Amino acid sequence: MTSKQRAYLKSQANSIPSIFQVGKASLTPELTAAVEEALEKRELIKLSVLKNCFDDPKEIAVILSERTRSDVVQVIGKKIILYRPSKKEPKIQLPNGGKHR
Repeated sequence: MTSKQRAYLKSQANSIPSIFQVGKASLTPELTAAVEEALEKRELIKLSVLKNCFDDPKEIAVILSERTRSDVVQVIGKKIILYRPSKKEPKIQLPNGGKHR
């Protein structure tokens, strides 16, 4: 993913709310499955890491991106933004003919 594509996705993510919260249990198989499903439907999602989660948000983002085969767009504070184009109906058009991995 190019920096231009990443900047575009960050701007798109500004207006979306966090749809998941990572809490004390951290990354459960259920959370991973829910994130996978949300990425297929929405392509771009935001997660919040709660104060009672003692894992590093950057580590959580990397693990989630590996498990869901998505890209980490940004980790800022306790917010994580992930992107993966939909297999069935891609909606987000990346600049520069954005090819995904």
